[in-house]
Amino acid sequence: MKEEISLYFHIPFCTKKCSYCHFYVLPDKDPLKKQLMEGFRLEWKRLQAIVESKRLVTVYFGGGTPSLLGAVAIAEILSWLPKPIEVTLEANPENITRELMRAYKAAGVNRVSIGIQSLDPQLLKTLGRLHSGQKAIEAVYETDHAGIHNISIDLMYDLPTQNLDLWENTLKQVVELPITHLSLYNLTIEPHTVFFKNKNLLEKLLPDEETSLRMYEMAVEIITTKLKQYEISAFSLPGFNSQHNVGYWIGRTFLGLGPSAFSYYKNKRFQNIANLSRYHKLLLENSSPVDFKEELDPESRRKELLAINLRLVEGVNLTKFQGLHGVLEEDVWIALNKLVKDGFIDKNGDVVKLTKRGILFYDSVAVDII
Repeated sequence: MKEEISLYFHIPFCTKKCSYCHFYVLPDKDPLKKQLMEGFRLEWKRLQAIVESKRLVTVYFGGGTPSLLGAVAIAEILSWLPKPIEVTLEANPENITRELMRAYKAAGVNRVSIGIQSLDPQLLKTLGRLHSGQKAIEAVYETDHAGIHNISIDLMYDLPTQNLDLWENTLKQVVELPITHLSLYNLTIEPHTVFFKNKNLLEKLLPDEETSLRMYEMAVEIITTKLKQYEISAFSLPGFNSQHNVGYWIGRTFLGLGPSAFSYYKNKRFQNIANLSRYHKLLLENSSPVDFKEELDPESRRKELLAINLRLVEGVNLTKFQGLHGVLEEDVWIALNKLVKDGFIDKNGDVVKLTKRGILFYDSVAVDII
């Protein structure tokens, strides 16, 4: 059977950059879109043979706000590719209409990820979002009525001035929506963002550690009344796990196209240059747009992959894992046994999985393994 592969297309256009966003984004302008599409065409020609030698499983259009590129462009991109199982498009609520979502469905999109983040008006303003809570709710229904029924939403917690009551209110409303998937994100203040410039002020307004922990626990309690938790921060209806994201967690090969896009291929990580003009120029010159490469040695890669695999609630079958990725080193076994003893991991036969305590302190577990 052919090796599986996923594709990611970075579409950097935004109406407005959010205060917390550290991704490479550009203004929503037609000349830039034309330049990006030409870049995609040229980069696809460079990667086509690799993709066609494997089984394409998922395609993900991320950003930025990929829905701003237009259904015609998305349809063209998908026309180049072997037909994947899952085609995800990210979209923001303020851009979603039933007509637009119908056009994307006709183009070949079968999954939409909507960046709701919050339903609270003050928190949305703090984040620099352009939609209201009501518009976010309407966007989910409009997408569903357009015939795209595989709908994921993103929610954020650990936000400045956010409290448990506000969080609970958002959670109780979203579980009533016709969604199949939900991803949780806690705020991290990244360099080169508006939030980072105001870090000293904002940090005083963030929930304390105890409240943050309770926010996560509350989210799990409420979301799992509708969706099943399958990863530390991801929940879905049966059969609606994000196949694209699962690929990241299990180490599936993926190629990223577009400025700033990451790839993972043959145990190497690499990233395209985060500049549309230079990305486009390099491809016109028949040069690679990659400007960062990293190759982990087999031992480091194996440890990292085991730690990432453990994010999945089902855990890791160590016999199968070693069959795919090589024998685990003695220090990993020592770390795993200690994590079992300390109550962070359960071991049942060949399968290890995080305990409830292990999920809450996953970062520490990962450090111990790596």
